Amino acid sequence: MSELISVVIPTYDRPSQLDECLKGLALSHFPRDRFEVVVVDDGGRAPLDRIVDRFRGTFRVTLERQVNSGPAAARNRGAALARGSFLAFIDDDCVPEPGWLAALERHSVAAPGHLVGGQTINQLADNPYSTASQYLVSYLYNYTGAGDGPQVWTAFFASNNLGVPAEGFHRIGGFDPTFPLAAGEDRDFCARWTEAGLSSIYAADARIMHRHHLGLTSFWRQHVNYGRGAFHFRRARLERGADPARPEPLRFYRDLVLYPFNHEPRARGFALSSLLGLSQIANVLGYLGERRRQR
Repeated sequence: MSELISVVIPTYDRPSQLDECLKGLALSHFPRDRFEVVVVDDGGRAPLDRIVDRFRGTFRVTLERQVNSGPAAARNRGAALARGSFLAFIDDDCVPEPGWLAALERHSVAAPGHLVGGQTINQLADNPYSTASQYLVSYLYNYTGAGDGPQVWTAFFASNNLGVPAEGFHRIGGFDPTFPLAAGEDRDFCARWTEAGLSSIYAADARIMHRHHLGLTSFWRQHVNYGRGAFHFRRARLERGADPARPEPLRFYRDLVLYPFNHEPRARGFALSSLLGLSQIANVLGYLGERRRQR
């Protein structure tokens, strides 16, 4: 594949994180004339012109602004402006490794027309809340069969590290902008991709570093929001006539809570296991609260 790749970055009031993300792209091993960057400011208060302007001599970059509408709408706006035949989505609090774009392209060439999901690595290993949140994603990837080679994907890829052919993206209507939060819209997108008869693969070598600071309050809020997103995901599936998302078996939750013990010393594993249990309580309460709110 020698076509242009368009990197789409939704951002909301995180100028320093966005700056680090753009610095990472500036260090990319990928040819500068082979990619562009589209930054979509989702109604943030912090001015971004000076940050973006610093990179205009390094790669082609566009800054678009919109009224605050959520990350799904921001990604769609960026995709609408993109000129590339392949879209690479990354979040503003993530920094791509230098080989990220090359890896996405390599897997796209090996599996034409496929959605490509990459690997996200928590850069805040000393933060237990950030670590537990990343363990949740890693567990879900392992649960649905991620490995080192290409394979059909059955669940979802997180939208902070996602590559997709532009034609397929537009064919299924992009991300659903009715999802009100950064929660569930990636799961919905991947489900609609699969329902359209399209395939996905995992690319472990397409790596990004995730630097999302969390404390107890923000960790709880994040997972409440995931529960709210799960409600909207289920409702969206019902509205389009798809089978509703069914609860996972009890062993799924047992293995989730025990997952940190496979990677951490016992004491730290216990702390992270407790946080994963807490995340599921928050998730259930978020789901039930959103269901009441929507009645």
